[in-house]
Amino acid sequence: MSSTRMYRKMIVAGAAFAASAAFAQQPVSIESKIFVETFVTGKDGAIERQLKPAATVVPGDRLVYVLSYRNNGSKPVADFVITNPLPANVAFDGEESAGAEMSVDGGKNWGSLAQLTVRGPNGTSRPARRSDVTHIRWRLAGAIAPNADGQVTFRTKLN
Repeated sequence: MSSTRMYRKMIVAGAAFAASAAFAQQPVSIESKIFVETFVTGKDGAIERQLKPAATVVPGDRLVYVLSYRNNGSKPVADFVITNPLPANVAFDGEESAGAEMSVDGGKNWGSLAQLTVRGPNGTSRPARRSDVTHIRWRLAGAIAPNADGQVTFRTKLN
């Protein structure tokens, strides 16, 4: 298997997400898509952002994860949470949808990146870095109305 295919397999495996504990009983569906983000300079000199499905990726690629949700039920769904672990082969790139919370310890503690710390092997703490992020989650404000949908996004860089 080529290393490019192996990277693709690892990213897809890492694109898993979890919803709130009540997710199994909720009528909300979630679809995850991963795109490679590139910037191209046009003939007029303008820089254009392009997103292409992440069929082939290489180290250094910027990846955009798009998690789309939809309430397929007939009643509003409240207190919905989407949690996405980051694959080991990617690093958080510092851009995400509003309202995101980070974890740098496997999902035990949550907050903005500026609020989090990492304990080093010698027992001292340092401010968390983007490369320390292990999980991202969103607590969706308000109820998701029947047939309503939305999406959350975040960016990573492939190591």
